[in-house]
Amino acid sequence: MIVVTGGAGFIGSHVVDKLVEVDEVIVLDNLSSGKIEYVNEDARFLRVDLCKDDFNDLLRGADEVWHIAANPDVRIGSENPDTIYRNNVLATYRLLEAMRKADVRRIIFTSTSTVYGEAKVIPTPEDYPPHPISIYGASKLACEALIESYCHTFDMQGWIYRFANVIGRRSTHGVIYDFILKLKRNPAELEVLGNGEQSKSYVYIDDCIDAMFFGLKKANEKVNIFNIGSEDQIKVKKIAEIVAEEMGLNPTLKFTGGDRGWRGDVPVMLLSIEKLKKLGWRPKFKSEDAVRLAVRDILKVA
Repeated sequence: MIVVTGGAGFIGSHVVDKLVEVDEVIVLDNLSSGKIEYVNEDARFLRVDLCKDDFNDLLRGADEVWHIAANPDVRIGSENPDTIYRNNVLATYRLLEAMRKADVRRIIFTSTSTVYGEAKVIPTPEDYPPHPISIYGASKLACEALIESYCHTFDMQGWIYRFANVIGRRSTHGVIYDFILKLKRNPAELEVLGNGEQSKSYVYIDDCIDAMFFGLKKANEKVNIFNIGSEDQIKVKKIAEIVAEEMGLNPTLKFTGGDRGWRGDVPVMLLSIEKLKKLGWRPKFKSEDAVRLAVRDILKVA
């Protein structure tokens, strides 16, 4: 049996789709950002809030936990740090305690490129010192530290994946989703946060899922940490142009100014994925291809 927290969300639901092919799966999700229709019908769904509900007994007999539940909005940290703390750090601590009590020894955790902050080494490898500049990045780094300490203290094993920007079908937040909603409201003008020169790596959801399962199969240390991303970058201005093109529009781009979109935003990000590549994995899609696919995915349902 495998437990997936956040299994009704964007990334979590895709993980569940793959896991149900080989095992019994229990999904724990409070539906704050996930959607019940995303949950695979072959999985057992339970509405659970990791921050306050008693879910200890639900983990008994589990072989591993995929911990994907989190507040996915990086920007909210500057407005409401408590929400980020509770949904990321507190939830992870309570989950680890439940795992310890239920004697569940394996955890797979979804982290983020934002733990590195404004890295001076680009592409940024896994051994680069993390110095997050956002509350979200700090919370994810705290979760990583908790997981690593539990692995060493209570003989657990962990896989920690630091993601670039993951995009694709079922996404309900992020720059592409925001651009599409803005253009549906006003097809003539598109507001772009910052100066549009922010340059980041985007990874398509299929590549992300493949990489996680690949790392789980190929790495067997007590704590295994991997970056997951594409091998190139794309500027926000280019993303805006692709979204407009796919929607058949030609809006005026209105930039809010500055070198970043919000406080805590990292304007340049490219992860080194050499560690996973050396084991035999590589992404199928470059950032621009991933963006175009994701725009088409979201337009089908938005």
